[in-house]
Amino acid sequence: MIRVDGRTLRCADVVAAAHTEGPLAIDVSIAAMRAAEHSWKLAEDLSTRRVVYGRTTGVGANKDDAVDEPAEHGLRLLRSHAGGSGDLLPDGQIRAMLLIRLNQLLAGRSGISPELIGALAEAVRSGALPVVHRLGAIGTGDLAPLAETALALAGEREWATGAVPPVPVHAGDALAFMSSNAATLAEATLAAMSLDTLTRASHAVAALTYVALDGNPEAYATPVHEARPHAGQVACAAEMRRLLGMHGTPKPGRRLQDPFGLRAFPQVQGPALDAIHYLRDVLAVEINASTENPMISTVHGDAYHHAHFHTAYVSTALDQARATVHQVAELSVARLGDLVEPEFTGLRPFLAVGPPGSSGVMILEYVAHDALTELRQAALPATLGTAVVSRGIEDHASFSTQAARAATAAATAYRQVLACELVAAVRALRIRKAELVDLPVRAAFTAAVEVLDKRFEDRPLTDDIAKAAGVLDKLARI
Repeated sequence: MIRVDGRTLRCADVVAAAHTEGPLAIDVSIAAMRAAEHSWKLAEDLSTRRVVYGRTTGVGANKDDAVDEPAEHGLRLLRSHAGGSGDLLPDGQIRAMLLIRLNQLLAGRSGISPELIGALAEAVRSGALPVVHRLGAIGTGDLAPLAETALALAGEREWATGAVPPVPVHAGDALAFMSSNAATLAEATLAAMSLDTLTRASHAVAALTYVALDGNPEAYATPVHEARPHAGQVACAAEMRRLLGMHGTPKPGRRLQDPFGLRAFPQVQGPALDAIHYLRDVLAVEINASTENPMISTVHGDAYHHAHFHTAYVSTALDQARATVHQVAELSVARLGDLVEPEFTGLRPFLAVGPPGSSGVMILEYVAHDALTELRQAALPATLGTAVVSRGIEDHASFSTQAARAATAAATAYRQVLACELVAAVRALRIRKAELVDLPVRAAFTAAVEVLDKRFEDRPLTDDIAKAAGVLDKLARI
């Protein structure tokens, strides 16, 4: 049961909704619905006494044009803005979008009619999904995706799955419904939670590589990280100590100093942990925020015109998260290179077992670097550009929509990178018959061994990589 009250929705709730096919159990706050109704009545009243953007006027560069028939004007707005294009959004992202938009409306500052909010709630409950296209937003409101959604609720557009009885679009509903970045926030939240899972799993993967390479424990020692106590770095070093059972005086490693892939892991992983933590904090605010322009305040009895539709917080947080994750992925690829090197493992090149010239896991480096290149492209900042639209009135854009898409791509690529390292680390440990009995990281080794092929001979590793990618979610919880 997910509580929907405009204040307490969690990122984890959004992920749960995205992964729930069919009906979704939600508890819609009665108090929040009443507050939304009061906001609607106030908006109706204000529209008879003063100019209210999008209700008594056109939008964008048409802001000074008075409208004669507000209800018909609203339908025209939705029809004209429902011009989404490209591929359709994935079902999970649409489910997440609908939940986020419902929660935002229940914050009670939109001025939207209770009928439209109720129809949206029914769509969320029943699992009905509108047809929503991918293209049509630049980080200043998901205009096309939300216009398509509103027209489906009004009975003017088809549903991809299920349907709800159509409801009228009242005066002022149109712009208020579109004044949100719910589709962008849905993708950003799903990507952020995926990156969070992968960075947690990467501790276990790196710890397995550490054991396979006989790493030096000094790099994770408490005195080292007390000397420069960045939160993420300290947390990473502590997690490595936990997984590797580093209490008391751990045995010395094979080398005086390890390569950077192991030695600098806390210093590089730390910024990623901090960036993803910040991103989750930003998203927790956004999915519970009132972003409708104008804002209808029942407390102050007035409408306020503003720019909450602008999502610079989201886009910059996403850019930072992708950039820091890319650096962590570079270390994973570096550790993979160490795992295929006899100087570091004491094993044959490429962890080969078989006749001379056997290739072992040679292909893993190629796959990992291919995925790393995709991640590198996805890590490029989306916030360095801008857009001037609507005859120059709207002269800046955050491109959070594109930053969220890039975060999805980054998470997909990073999963492949970690999977390649995991396959190699587990293979090295199995060849060495490494002793992991007393180490907490043994649980990660056991989980991986249960799904990975036990054969050492040269063979395609496609299934191994896929299974390793699939087990990372489990490793994140160890």
